[in-house]
Amino acid sequence: MNQHSMPPATPLAMEIGAFATGAQPTPAATGVCRNLLVDIAGLILAARDTDYVRATLASAVDEGRCTALGHARRLGMYDAALVNGTAAHGEDFDDTFEGGPVHPGAVVVPAALAAAEQHGLTGAAVMRGIAVGAELMCRLSLVAPQATHKAGFHPTAIFGAPAATVAVAAVLGLDAPTTARALGIAGSLASGIIEYLADGSSTKRLHAGAAAQAGLRAVHLARAGFAGPLTVFEGAHGMFRAFAPSKTPDFARLTEGLGTRWVIEGLAFKPYACGTMTQPFVDCALKLAAAGVKADDIVSIRCKVGEGTVHRLWEPLASKHHPPNGYAGKFSTPYCMAVAFIDGAAGLGQFTDVRSQDPAVRALAARISYEIDPLDEYPRNFSGHLEAMLKDGRTLNFRQPHMRGGAHEPLPEAELAAKFEANLRFGGMEDDDIVALRQALATLAAGGAVDLAPARRDA
Repeated sequence: MNQHSMPPATPLAMEIGAFATGAQPTPAATGVCRNLLVDIAGLILAARDTDYVRATLASAVDEGRCTALGHARRLGMYDAALVNGTAAHGEDFDDTFEGGPVHPGAVVVPAALAAAEQHGLTGAAVMRGIAVGAELMCRLSLVAPQATHKAGFHPTAIFGAPAATVAVAAVLGLDAPTTARALGIAGSLASGIIEYLADGSSTKRLHAGAAAQAGLRAVHLARAGFAGPLTVFEGAHGMFRAFAPSKTPDFARLTEGLGTRWVIEGLAFKPYACGTMTQPFVDCALKLAAAGVKADDIVSIRCKVGEGTVHRLWEPLASKHHPPNGYAGKFSTPYCMAVAFIDGAAGLGQFTDVRSQDPAVRALAARISYEIDPLDEYPRNFSGHLEAMLKDGRTLNFRQPHMRGGAHEPLPEAELAAKFEANLRFGGMEDDDIVALRQALATLAAGGAVDLAPARRDA
């Protein structure tokens, strides 16, 4: 275990509390938060009728004033955050921060919406909460990159709890000391292991909802006078010692420019419904198909990859060649490449359980392998590569130098809007309902009323 750096003179929780209290996002950061709100709402609606959302909704016990998007039943704030967060992250189609990676939107948007509905607050409060929560989550992921995954934890789950905490604190307008105490509590509510990789089970989906719920709980405990340790991040038994023990934390990545330089300006929105680091490889597979190559022409495909991605997206290779279900396929780079090559797409329809068992897709996936590239920039930059050996003796190489949809190549507004509409239609919404929800979200994002009635739907 590496020795941790000297703790800061002022507890980090207090510094973060001051940031949450007085933050003024840049216009670019505000624009990203508007996109987050819309993207996450669409994803929640898209997942409304899945088995895991139905199970999460069935587990809810508290009736209340908060909306579970896509459902008529009104819930208490904790259950609403759990259902919405689980749905938002459920299809792995949500935003990502490339330096982490973490998925802020699925955590902070449900937490901020639940807090605002519970307490009767405006869209201005929601947008402030989304901004500070997403910013903290991204910065926390930079302190000891890759170490949380290496320890067997899911960074979105671990850093989501404090991120949701500051999001809710900002929505409610808490002062810095109360926010700091809430962060201390959140450290003991953070959890989430990555054993879902073994069989494609749904616990990864739950992590975002549980983190959103934890943030609400931490804030309301702190408001009532409950105390948490102010050294929750940097302490000898703090979060980084517990969840990222293999690296010395660089807390300057957390604090430098906090409140003046907004790293969320570079947040990435996914064009494909699968794991973040696989996205550039999907682009490479689509380029290979666009070159006129057919699946039967391919002898083998070899990819150069970053070492840090191997244990989640490439190994065990035999299992990645034959994922047990569609959800497991999202975290198999060979499957993602194969289905995108054959279908010309990697949307929600490519990751159903039925599609994941298609013999032609599995046969192509089995011909895809990898080698570690020591020059790969992961996690600082997500890139893709393939070298295809063809039966006619040719060798074709394709590269994708960065994640499409990220800071280097943001998705156009038209593509984001089309994604939103497609997700709503996937969730069963018709034209008039889509127009009504789009207008309600625009009003909220502009600081107006928080009216989620257009998202409430009968089963």
